[in-house]
Amino acid sequence: MQIRDVAPSIFAPDKHASRSDRYCYIATGAILSELRKEGFQPFMVCQTRVRDEGKREHTKHMVRLRHAGQINGAEANEIILLNSHDGSSSYQMLAGMLRFVCNNGLVCGDVVADVRVPHKGDVIGQVVEGAYTVLDGFQQVCEHRDQMRAITLDKAEEQVFAQAALSLKYEELTMPAPITPAQLLVPRRLEDDRPDLWSAYNRVQENLTQGGLHGRSATGRRHSTRAIQGIDQNVKINRALWMLAEGMKQLKG
Repeated sequence: MQIRDVAPSIFAPDKHASRSDRYCYIATGAILSELRKEGFQPFMVCQTRVRDEGKREHTKHMVRLRHAGQINGAEANEIILLNSHDGSSSYQMLAGMLRFVCNNGLVCGDVVADVRVPHKGDVIGQVVEGAYTVLDGFQQVCEHRDQMRAITLDKAEEQVFAQAALSLKYEELTMPAPITPAQLLVPRRLEDDRPDLWSAYNRVQENLTQGGLHGRSATGRRHSTRAIQGIDQNVKINRALWMLAEGMKQLKG
């Protein structure tokens, strides 16, 4: 019931009326039931806001699932499920990771290949198989995480990383960003106050995506950054941040 209240589009009974007969409806609710049988449980759901209320029951939605065998230590590996019933996206599965210390979800770049299932044909089997494909790739994700933990960054390198990260969110602005790279590097908890790449990446990721940083606009007005709420922007920036950290890892390697 809670899932339905937050993201009703997950339980849309059919595709949106704008879709043609060739468009195959992929019932996200039925897929969740199948994945539950395989040990996957949903832990977070959301859907995009729409101006057209007629599409609210069919719009793009995101579900983050964890497998019973993948919850251990300070992080939990997750499968990120994206789908819609109005043609705004194909069915996708991405690799993710949740940090329990901050309840903050990461998207693991291109370490594990995306699984995309088009809206046509018999898809339930493809979806379950795809979930295990992502699950099998988590050993690589953990290896990359441990490699980042083993890399030390000096202050100048942290600054370069944070500056590049800042441009991901404010790339389209002609005015200077309202906050500084140094603000992205400020830890929100003691556990992240370490000089390794993994800690720097997590500090920057949380500060950039969760918002709440105070600065000033180009006109001098006080400004507080907002959390990233949109599904597409959240996935895009989170993925880019992971790949940025991977690039720094390669440079330092």
